[in-house]
Amino acid sequence: MKLGSGATVKVICGAVAGRQGPVRDIVTDPEYLDVSVPAGAEFAHRVPRGHTAFAYVIEGKGLFCDEENPFAYDVEGVNYFDMKRDPWITNGMLVLFADGDEVRASAEKAGVRFLLISGKPIGEPVAWYGPIVMNTNEELEVAFDEYRRGTFIKSGKK
Repeated sequence: MKLGSGATVKVICGAVAGRQGPVRDIVTDPEYLDVSVPAGAEFAHRVPRGHTAFAYVIEGKGLFCDEENPFAYDVEGVNYFDMKRDPWITNGMLVLFADGDEVRASAEKAGVRFLLISGKPIGEPVAWYGPIVMNTNEELEVAFDEYRRGTFIKSGKK
């Protein structure tokens, strides 16, 4: 769907401009948007307070929340003493937003495409190894044991 600002949004989960995505009724109230902002355009989207939100750039480069100070955020793999940092967030970079009301993105000479993902934090501990995520290391051990025995996938039928 094309917005009045010139940005294009594919709504996978959540809603934009009254259009609801196909994924619904998830307890964490997630939003998963595929956003393209052409050169010279802007995108703004309200995110409920208390939700965790991040943008992952998959194409081009953009400026997020009007932050032009390249030292206002951390960038993985960039040296703190690099005085020639660019304020633009580029392909493969992720922006984790502080709690607030709105996420904004703009593009100047080239467009930017990113995934905007948000939802209510579940507040549970996370134990992760490879493709499996559980709450505790003990649960991970059980999951991998079940995987090795071929009983990890449950059919739901009793």
